[in-house]
Amino acid sequence: MAQPDTLDLVVLAAIFLGTIAYFTKGTYWGIVQDPYASTYSAANGNKAGKTRNIVEKMEESSKNCVVFYGSQTGTAEDYASRLAKEGKSRFGLETMVADLEDYDFENLDTLPEDKIAMFVLATYGEGEPTDNAVDFYEFITGEDPSFSEASDPALGNLKFVAFGLGNNTYEHYNSMVRSVTKSLEKLGAARIGAAGEGDDGAGTMEEDFLAWKDPMWTELSEKMGLEEREAVYEPVFAITERDGLTKDAPEVYLGEPNKMHLEGTSKGPYNAHNPYIAPIAESREVFTVKDRNCLHMEVDISGSNLSYQTGDHIAVWPTNAGKEVDSFLDVTGLLPKRDAVIGVKALDPTAKVPFPTPTTYDAIIRYHMEICAPVSRQFIATLAAFAPTEDAKVEMTKLGSDKDYFHEKITNRYLNIAQALRVVGGDEKWTAIPFSAFIEGVNKVQPRYYSISSSSLVQKQKISITAVVETMDVPGREDALKGVTTNYLLALKQKQHGDPSPDPHGLTYDITGPRNKYDGIHVPVHVRHSNFKLPSDPSKPVIMVGPGTGVAPFRAFVQERAHQAKSGENVGRTLLFFGCRKQTEDFLYSEEWKTYGKDLGDKFELITAFSREGPKKVYVQHRLHERAKEVNELLQQKAYFYVCGDAANMAREINTILGKIISEQRGIPETKAEEIVKGMRSANQYQVSVVRPLQHPSSRRLLRGTQTSTQTLTRYLRRMFGHEPHTKYD
Repeated sequence: MAQPDTLDLVVLAAIFLGTIAYFTKGTYWGIVQDPYASTYSAANGNKAGKTRNIVEKMEESSKNCVVFYGSQTGTAEDYASRLAKEGKSRFGLETMVADLEDYDFENLDTLPEDKIAMFVLATYGEGEPTDNAVDFYEFITGEDPSFSEASDPALGNLKFVAFGLGNNTYEHYNSMVRSVTKSLEKLGAARIGAAGEGDDGAGTMEEDFLAWKDPMWTELSEKMGLEEREAVYEPVFAITERDGLTKDAPEVYLGEPNKMHLEGTSKGPYNAHNPYIAPIAESREVFTVKDRNCLHMEVDISGSNLSYQTGDHIAVWPTNAGKEVDSFLDVTGLLPKRDAVIGVKALDPTAKVPFPTPTTYDAIIRYHMEICAPVSRQFIATLAAFAPTEDAKVEMTKLGSDKDYFHEKITNRYLNIAQALRVVGGDEKWTAIPFSAFIEGVNKVQPRYYSISSSSLVQKQKISITAVVETMDVPGREDALKGVTTNYLLALKQKQHGDPSPDPHGLTYDITGPRNKYDGIHVPVHVRHSNFKLPSDPSKPVIMVGPGTGVAPFRAFVQERAHQAKSGENVGRTLLFFGCRKQTEDFLYSEEWKTYGKDLGDKFELITAFSREGPKKVYVQHRLHERAKEVNELLQQKAYFYVCGDAANMAREINTILGKIISEQRGIPETKAEEIVKGMRSANQYQVSVVRPLQHPSSRRLLRGTQTSTQTLTRYLRRMFGHEPHTKYD
């Protein structure tokens, strides 16, 4: 066997060092610091906590309850904050909220018995942890976790409660909280109360949480000797009006996400803390229906260090509509003070201000608060004490305590916070509500993720987005329910096409962004890596099922395979099942499929289902079953099977029909066929991307210090090369 010469060794060393550099970018170098770190220390007068020892942190801040969260887009984090606040106000606990990613867990065995740990854990994908919970999950579920003391059992001192966020449309429903609970108990920890499980798939997450926490508090108070007291609102943040500053002062944030953007020195790496303000190179509508809009946009990333792979997601950072901002400011009595400059200071050293300051009321509400989201029953109950009239207080109290009444009056109509206050208070202004209560009780605006509908082989510097503009009439509402981000994108499209006053569905947006930094039709974005990938071997057959805009990633897949075929590569059979209402109305990319078909020849076939063109509704599920013989043959050839679209109905039915196809075509019992389908999913042969999700992986899951395991790196490498299934996002 030939021995490597010096050149071989140099090349191998270069590859090794390059690999290390790539995977440690953003961890050991090229790091974007906490975007608000300087703001926190300046505004709060607090030293940033640097310890990763949670016991030490609790001792130095005099806390006896820590609420850990594993969250992707903020829901679990919000529940953790609510638990912490309720524990303090109702039971006098000294609580803190902790991101699992910020701490090590070897010393969890030294947490004193008079302290309590709470875990609020969302599940992503095939039973995996969220990005920020990976290290904790791998440590606590490992075969032999190494703790700081040789106690037996290791966690005999630990008392904990747990709540999980899941989606019953997936096989591994709430497996994160189940696995962690099992591991903690195996290590000797004592669980207090039942481990709660919220179900996003059934749309009952909020009520599941409320139904779990009350008996949990009862049991916890008994076990820990807590005495309940009348809950009185205690602010977490102090709001100070900065009379010496105007909104035009250079140090005032008007919606900029961090200091670099404020100072005009934005640089990468661009990520979930630091968006790239990307120009929109092209925008058009791909529907021919008057009352519905579907957008195709090309976002130019050539001026950034962003890159993507076919199957990834683009995150769009939305701006709240002016109408909604004005409504919120008006009902809270803040309209005359919208441009007043304020400083926000955390009164608790473990709390963080969720946006940079100093800033203005308008900027906070427009860019940082999820004011258009449905309001929670718990938040309504909190605000009852600040009602402008006694009648309004009585009504708010009833809404906060009666879930059926709340469902009838608020949930059924999808009312946001401003709408709910207006319904209850009429013309009265809710001026008594401390602004800190809104910062605490209204979630932070989160980026929205869209499957990229272009191939990175075909267009490396442009990312395609395909999105239906969401607007829905709801019984009992005067106005339609409108999607925050898609209507914002439609306004950008209208502006780009020369409309001087874009006004999609009665909404206006501050399109030019803070200090006109988005002028020229720009949108804040970052890329999130996905494992929803084509097989690395292009000769493998693929079967894709994507009705409506679920076809977005498959446009990218087919575009890529057409490019490979034109380049002379051997491309396998490529079936795409696409469904929409009518061929003449919402047949997305109808002409493009013909072009791809010419490049791929008989390797590509588009099978359509138009649900409203005949006497009976026909969906992709029906078309799939009609092609049962070929589908089964391709699966036996190890074809990759992909589904993208609605989780609650279509995706679940496709899973069932696939089992039936295998059962019928192979002459085996359905139970055996179902096991085969499960095996396909486990082997990454069956990949799903759906609309009603909880979590989704991102590049934050890369190497994060010495605790990252070989398993984490292996999983990421497998995703890189298309060997792991795509899963779900919040």
